[in-house]
Amino acid sequence: MKPTTRKNLLIALTYSVTLIGGMYLGYRFLKDQGFTVQRNIQYADSSMEKVDEIINLINRNYVDEINADTLSHLEIDSLLHKLDPHSIYLPPLKASEQSDMLEGNFEGIGIEYYILKDTLLVTKVIKDGPASLAGLKLGDKILKVDSVFVSGRKLTRDNMIGRIKGKRGTSVRLTVLHSGADHPVSLAIKRGRVIVSSIDAAYMINGESGYIRISEFGASTDKDFVEAVRHLKAAGMKKLILDLRDNGGGYLTAATGLANQILPENKLIVYTEGKHEPRTDYIATGGGEFEEGKLAVLINENSASASEILAGAVQDLDRGIIVGRRSFGKGLVQEQFPFGDGSALNLTIARYYTPLGRSIQKSYKKGFTAYQNEIEDRFNDGELTDNNFVPKDSLRRNLAYTTGSGKKVFAGGGIQPDIYVKMDTAGMNKTYNILLTKKVMFDFVFDILAPRYSVQFLEQNLAAFKISDVDYRDFIRFIAAKDITVDQRQLASAKPIICTDLKALLYKYYLGDAGYYKAMNQSDSMVKQALNALQ
Repeated sequence: MKPTTRKNLLIALTYSVTLIGGMYLGYRFLKDQGFTVQRNIQYADSSMEKVDEIINLINRNYVDEINADTLSHLEIDSLLHKLDPHSIYLPPLKASEQSDMLEGNFEGIGIEYYILKDTLLVTKVIKDGPASLAGLKLGDKILKVDSVFVSGRKLTRDNMIGRIKGKRGTSVRLTVLHSGADHPVSLAIKRGRVIVSSIDAAYMINGESGYIRISEFGASTDKDFVEAVRHLKAAGMKKLILDLRDNGGGYLTAATGLANQILPENKLIVYTEGKHEPRTDYIATGGGEFEEGKLAVLINENSASASEILAGAVQDLDRGIIVGRRSFGKGLVQEQFPFGDGSALNLTIARYYTPLGRSIQKSYKKGFTAYQNEIEDRFNDGELTDNNFVPKDSLRRNLAYTTGSGKKVFAGGGIQPDIYVKMDTAGMNKTYNILLTKKVMFDFVFDILAPRYSVQFLEQNLAAFKISDVDYRDFIRFIAAKDITVDQRQLASAKPIICTDLKALLYKYYLGDAGYYKAMNQSDSMVKQALNALQ
């Protein structure tokens, strides 16, 4: 398992094992975004025509000079890898999922569910979605989809998604056992369009500081941000922590739209430029919802593309403070070209530059594989875990820029934070990773822990709530019952983060993503540093 933060591991695994009942997750940590889509235009259909058309598109649109004649004999993936790591070909299913995720709406019934002991357990019901209106509730068990028994059948995740997800206007009949009921009921649900906010969490973290978490920059992110800010300002917010950790990007216009809500009038947010793309400046128009007030932006090694556009503008213009670790380093802009069979090409057409003219794209001269492993190299070099790490000379040589306040900032290799916070790896040992990959903590929360507590109790006791000694002893028994061999010393070392994870998953089950981040942020070192910086 590649090294990363405990929270990153937990979030990634949460969304890899959560099944989406017709609507929810796409490629949450996709780093190949920051593109626009050419709509109502379809290119080639057959494979041979598609390769020829891709080469033509490269000739007409690619950011740098390229001898396209040398590419014609290569397969599509090999061809694109010769260009840059972010020009990619998307098969029809992935193209559709990516579009759904960024557009922020899905066709389905509006639930999340999890396979617990071969039974489909409903772990989230979207408010006012088709499933909610039909009477499906948190904790229900889905026994049948139409005439097919699904519980106890060990169906694959793809098969399950295909059975529940479907086109708007079509119907699905679910046989459901409500939590606490003795007999199942049948629910007829008409699939519809489900709207999902791109704001994961927005709440007051103390009397005057708000917290907003954004997982990707979709079509409605700037509007969702405005709504969240208005709600928090009404609650007394004067300072804001904007969490862009693990945000892999999204629409460029969503990032500039959000930046317009926090930057003064007539300030340059970002500009883009490529061989076939003339320079385009994005200028703040002023009058944003949080143009005034102290601001801290959280980033880490998985913050990419549109996240870096926003963080770079905040840093260059001295609008706020950047807290965390060096961002991913993706300064390339993609445009999406769709094909007749539903697949698409995301082709790099330009580079983006921060207000001071910084390009933060990290080098990909060593090839595609080396580029993909660069984050792991940072871990091995000590950059992610050592408070005293000194950046490589290559990141700073001849690349210094000076902000209006006299602060030096640097181009190349991502956005370097103003306040560095190392990755906390305490307890992240082999035994902990085994428990994560085998979904033991998820199973324990859904099967044992959740029935012990109520949503009312958890809401009233967020700060004081801890996993009890009884809960933890039952967790140890739960591991033993699954016949998983663990190192007892490593298990003891991992106990603090296991208890933190169990609490966060319990809060996510009852209170959604907002509950998850409320629980995690109580012990989050970056959040604590940001709060201190805002004082």
